[in-house]
Amino acid sequence: MRVLVYGAGQLAQMMYLAAAPLGVIVSAVDVATETVVNPVSKKPTGVSLRNAIQNSNAITVEFEHVPEHLLLDADKSGKLFPNVASILTGADRVREKALLIKNDIPNCDHVIINHIDQLDGLVAKLGEKVIFKASRDGYDGYGQWRMSSKADLVGLREKFSLLDLEKVPLIAERMMQFDREISLVGARNKEGEIACFSLAENLHHEGQLHVSVAPITNHNDALQKKANEIFEKLASALDYVGVLAVELFQCGDELYVNEIAPRVHNSGHWTQQGCSTSQFEQHIRAVLGLPLGSTELIGVSAMVNIIGCSSFSRDLIGIHNAHLHWYGKEVRVKRKMGHINVVAKSHASLGEKLIHLTEFLPLEHFPKLVGEASRLEKS
Repeated sequence: MRVLVYGAGQLAQMMYLAAAPLGVIVSAVDVATETVVNPVSKKPTGVSLRNAIQNSNAITVEFEHVPEHLLLDADKSGKLFPNVASILTGADRVREKALLIKNDIPNCDHVIINHIDQLDGLVAKLGEKVIFKASRDGYDGYGQWRMSSKADLVGLREKFSLLDLEKVPLIAERMMQFDREISLVGARNKEGEIACFSLAENLHHEGQLHVSVAPITNHNDALQKKANEIFEKLASALDYVGVLAVELFQCGDELYVNEIAPRVHNSGHWTQQGCSTSQFEQHIRAVLGLPLGSTELIGVSAMVNIIGCSSFSRDLIGIHNAHLHWYGKEVRVKRKMGHINVVAKSHASLGEKLIHLTEFLPLEHFPKLVGEASRLEKS
């Protein structure tokens, strides 16, 4: 069996590695050149894109921002999972907000800005603390602007006047006073079978995910059930097939959807060692119509992103149940270079292991690690 992935980054690479034991061959498409490549070596396979589509049992994506003409061409084969509507919804915050509102799913109070004059009266609607997000092509903190007080509107108006707001509107959201950011990664197959992983607790720095811990601390079944219900509602509304990630704000006992990602997700990397089935294998199973795997936990896990650096000691793999995943990319500021998964028997034990992990890392590149390790150790 063969799966073709649009996008040739680390997510395609990890799908390739997860699919191999199933006897599934994964190829990737460099969407900039429309060349079919090996997901690990990145070398062209010599197979044309058209032949790769014909020879594949399923076609999928590793990120939302695939050029639309490529998606529509793939869709004609009848093999594209998730469907085009799901992918386009994940790539466009205006579509995403419409999906949430239509399905009565709690989300942040917001205003869609497609003309500069809509900034007038915005404070009256949303308050003085507002985050502005580009409706398309924004991720990892890019394409975002924050307003801390009404006085900031003057400078923001100047910046926004240079943008084509009709082509790419802004989403202005009230900054929520949430308790924490969490996420749910789950899968739905062609028969409508759903399997959700445990909720993960996420720590961000400058808009980028740095650490995920699963299951969340102070975990309770009611919160997991509420998140699962949100996932099921979204997946059913989209007629979704594959892995879908839902990012959430927790406010007391309530959950609000921040955004969705129609693909395998950074906050689900912990599943590689922390679950019976990883999110990558689960996605391959789902798009091929195979039975979904167990999401049973193996232990308490943390995923630590390696961002913008390569100068760390690989001796860290000497820590019991610490696993390095290296993407083989050229170092750039804010670029995800790899990640480390650590598994333990309890949150406290996980905290101890993460403190040990700090001995092998340049901590200026891991600003959230020490604090999170200390918090977990005391839990």
